[in-house]
Amino acid sequence: MSLSARLGLYGNKAAGGGTGAEDDTEQPEEAPSRASATTQRYRAAGRQASDPVNDVRLRIQRRLADELGPTLYASRGDDEGLDTRVRDVLFELIAREETPLSGGDRARIIKEVTDEVLGHGPIEGLLRDPSVTEVMANGPKHIFVERFGRIERTEVEFDDDAHLRRIIDRICARVGRRVDEASPMVDARLPDGSRVNAIVPPIALDGASLTIRKFSATPLTVGDLVSYGTMTRSAAEFLDACVRGRRNVVVSGGTGSGKTTILNVLSSFVPDDERIVTIEDAAELRLGQDHVVRLESRPANAEGRGIVSSRDLVRNSLRMRPDRIVVGEVRDSAALDMLQAMNTGHDGSLTTLHANTPRDALSRLETMVLMAGMDLPSRAIRDQIASAVDLIIQITRFKDGSRKVTHITEVVGMEGDTVTLQDLFLYDMGADTPAHLAQLKPTGIRPRFADGLAMYGVTMPAGMFGPKR
Repeated sequence: MSLSARLGLYGNKAAGGGTGAEDDTEQPEEAPSRASATTQRYRAAGRQASDPVNDVRLRIQRRLADELGPTLYASRGDDEGLDTRVRDVLFELIAREETPLSGGDRARIIKEVTDEVLGHGPIEGLLRDPSVTEVMANGPKHIFVERFGRIERTEVEFDDDAHLRRIIDRICARVGRRVDEASPMVDARLPDGSRVNAIVPPIALDGASLTIRKFSATPLTVGDLVSYGTMTRSAAEFLDACVRGRRNVVVSGGTGSGKTTILNVLSSFVPDDERIVTIEDAAELRLGQDHVVRLESRPANAEGRGIVSSRDLVRNSLRMRPDRIVVGEVRDSAALDMLQAMNTGHDGSLTTLHANTPRDALSRLETMVLMAGMDLPSRAIRDQIASAVDLIIQITRFKDGSRKVTHITEVVGMEGDTVTLQDLFLYDMGADTPAHLAQLKPTGIRPRFADGLAMYGVTMPAGMFGPKR
């Protein structure tokens, strides 16, 4: 399917929000509006222990643990069977409960106990809420979420720090990671691919901290990004041509700016007949192609052994006959191996890094190469960067929560000791441009590599880059 067809196919869905239907079963009683219903759920999850219904919940939860015993903590291979058994026992315990309970109270107890036993405790409702894109727990009593690019505090609370630690341990155990005093930081992921970072005392002074960056059930497409205003149709068509034409691309941006989303969209442009190897610290990319090998780095075990770094995986991927290498993010000496891969026949490779501008991205690449411990002169490193990287995509998160591609910049080559760049698309943020009219616009410069795309059967019309200056 052509890019234009994909843009047309997904545009209407994205314009409608793309959030899917709400789960009405989460609400124990009728509420006048979505906002008030959500607030009620948060308040219900954060009630104090003096609440009689909360006392019943804790009592039933203890009885459930007594009846099922180690079954709750066994391997989670049969989640569906465990879910059915937990619910059956839970209904029996509620039926035997002598305390009078209304229908709403019963629904609340069932929801909170199943969330605690099978899910992620009081934050399970936040993780199910399609409007929430990030959950941040600064200790057990201060939980924030990001909605539509804005951060707000919720009334959800964990019982105490031990309760938060149990949830963190459960998340880590499912993906074979650990977090304790000896290894107080961890990157992990949920079964749906959402990214998890946890940090615990003694490094975290105010109690354990948990950050979960959610991924939507359906990955965003190029049509979604065009509809949301992240990029224009002409920019999307240009990037599609660059990926099919095997240009090496670096996506640059700050934390939470949408680098991984852009990388996922770029990866979708890779033809189905090419072999792709992805390398990530925590697996997040979701590629639709069939010929994909996914690799994930591994931290050291309790004895300090067994570490497999991103650099090890990049080196190993060169022996796996890849057509494309996609590195989720380069943040250390793996940058040297990534550049060597780009320079040794693996054209069309993709990666991301943290930087504020395309020029800063080159400086960071140079710094990370030096972290490899090689005593290389700066000129040699810059030569390698200029030869390896063809395009830098800069994405920025604005104060209103929107995320925009602000630069699409070509790496031209070297002039003296300086890597030269030229902007092909720029986000128009001039003082005379109203905010609602600002968008990514071509600069009128045609990329120097345009003619080299012909060998891959890719052509770009001159009109794509707008009128000449």
